[in-house]
Amino acid sequence: MNWEQIVGQEKLKNLLIESIEDKRVGHAQLFVGKAGYGTLPLAMAFSKEIFRRENELSSSKVEHLNHLDLHISFPVFKEKNSGLTDPFRQSFREMILEHPYANDEDWSGILESQNKQLTIYADEIDELNKKFALKSFEGGSKILIVWQADKMNNVAANKFLKFLEEPPKDTYIILTAENIDNILPTILSRTQLVEIPRIQDEAMESFIQNQYKISAEKLREIVFQAQGNWNIAQKLLNTENTDSEFEQLFINWVREAFQVKKKPEFLKNIVFWAKNIADWNREKQKNFLDYCSEMFRLALLQNYGSENLVYKKIDSGGFKWEGFSRYIHGANIEAILEEISVADYHLGRNANPKIVWTDLGIKLSRYIHKSA
Repeated sequence: MNWEQIVGQEKLKNLLIESIEDKRVGHAQLFVGKAGYGTLPLAMAFSKEIFRRENELSSSKVEHLNHLDLHISFPVFKEKNSGLTDPFRQSFREMILEHPYANDEDWSGILESQNKQLTIYADEIDELNKKFALKSFEGGSKILIVWQADKMNNVAANKFLKFLEEPPKDTYIILTAENIDNILPTILSRTQLVEIPRIQDEAMESFIQNQYKISAEKLREIVFQAQGNWNIAQKLLNTENTDSEFEQLFINWVREAFQVKKKPEFLKNIVFWAKNIADWNREKQKNFLDYCSEMFRLALLQNYGSENLVYKKIDSGGFKWEGFSRYIHGANIEAILEEISVADYHLGRNANPKIVWTDLGIKLSRYIHKSA
């Protein structure tokens, strides 16, 4: 990972580079911020810069995660009573090379481990102690990156504390975490905290313009939705083609919902609507739930006169956006969003999708008719 590949964060990049130039690099640092803000990309670029100043020829290996003196630990599930990362290393490497801003949900999805808790186990810390007892392969520093260090269990955390207190010679340790709530206080006290802020909208907008050909309206929409998170922005950019499909399904549901009040026989159309969505893979279903939440929130803003915040409207197929928005208000928005959240919860736990979507479609049809 090169500095120029990181979205925004110019001030932080300069501070990290200056710390290397001034020989002020602490032996243990904790990068705290959402994965989509660039915690791991910054840790990788920082590592490459340290290696580059020691051996420029070998530092390029960091870009492919092939540098023998760079070790990355990450949460896994136990396999055959082993908590080591090695069996999962190739999958993790492929994910990071393709999506360095990936988060724990992305990793969990790759492992298909939604029903298993991903953890950094004591086995992994024991293995690290063995690896770092060896001499450097390239003759310089050794670097350990612990991705999602807050996922260490108590036994692992206490073992890691000893590693942190007496690190091998010429070793740098970089921990990354989305927050510090679940990190052992004694570990916190022995690390230099580096807070990773959200990516500034201007930086994200500039980066997207240089990488993608999209309309100004779509660019504004993505930057607004991403809220400084490049992981979210990438997913929005990659799902652009599904927007029209989601839009049409949303329109279909709204029209059936309004018909149901006067003609209950239209309920069967909602059942067919639900069956169609239930045939998708789970990720696409959850994306559609996000889309529905987004449209209901935007409709609420439209209804309450905050049109300057409505960055996207539905205006295809004769859909009356303003007319629809009048039905979304303070008396029903909370219940609507709660039902969508419940559906997302059940889908994440492998509930029958036909039942989940049928139940959601019928309940939302009831809420949309609730008077303000």
